Amino acid sequence: MVQCIRCGENREGMAFQPFQNDIGRRAYEQICGVCWGEWLKFQQQLINHYGLNLREQQAKDFLYRHMEEFLFGGGAGQGGSGEGAA
Repeated sequence: MVQCIRCGENREGMAFQPFQNDIGRRAYEQICGVCWGEWLKFQQQLINHYGLNLREQQAKDFLYRHMEEFLFGGGAGQGGSGEGAA
């Protein structure tokens, strides 16, 4: 169980750490599974909308920035930021 910093609820966390980096560790420790699922849906929308190629580091960086905003920025990622494609 985690006290999710995005939704404020005490819910079950993720089954595993999604990335072996700082943001992955923070998400695993501070984000509930429900909010993580919401991020995954929004991430797919970003990938499709911007036509991101996840083999490119620029596309990965773009998603990490949006993930940070979506999960840790009070949910502001849902409205889109108007940034250009990766």
